[in-house]
Amino acid sequence: MGGGGRSANGWVLALGAVVVFVLLRAVIDFVRRHPYWAALLVSLVVVGAVAVVLLVSKQRARERADQAQRDRLIAVTDAMSGPEFEQWFARLLVASGFRDVTVCGGSGDRGADVVALAPDGRRVVVQCKRQSVNNRVGSAAIQRFAGTCRVIHGGEICMLVTNSFFTAGDGIQIARQLDITLVDRHALEMWAWTGRPAPGCIAGG
Repeated sequence: MGGGGRSANGWVLALGAVVVFVLLRAVIDFVRRHPYWAALLVSLVVVGAVAVVLLVSKQRARERADQAQRDRLIAVTDAMSGPEFEQWFARLLVASGFRDVTVCGGSGDRGADVVALAPDGRRVVVQCKRQSVNNRVGSAAIQRFAGTCRVIHGGEICMLVTNSFFTAGDGIQIARQLDITLVDRHALEMWAWTGRPAPGCIAGG
């Protein structure tokens, strides 16, 4: 059975080679006999290829513009999963002039969902909290992030971002003491709409 299969494959390859040879000879013969028509056909093929490339490029640009327009609305985050929210915030960082933006969230991320370089070159470490609007981020989450952001991830700007809000009280005080930037729904909405971090959003340096 194995030998028969190899033999059949050999015949298919041989037949394919013959077909390619015959087609190539036909093309060469056509070009020799009808050089002007050949040039016209080649021109049409080139023009068609360029048109296709332009159409694809415009379509992709339109899709990127549509995505950017959707990303400006904070409400879109309410239907996202955690990983989708991380990707959304990463796109926001890129649009705001941050460099080397990398999404690294997942099991074993040890508190760093997104890392990047700020426009001034400082290393940014972000933890994203995608939650319902009524489910606030408490002080325990802030303390856990504070314990890993600088020591483990080398963050110079440590940012905890949520599409919700932070619990009033000691959590916000801890963030101030430990120089953790808190980005709540209001600050995030302004950032997404204007393309610029809200005042105080990149505190700590």
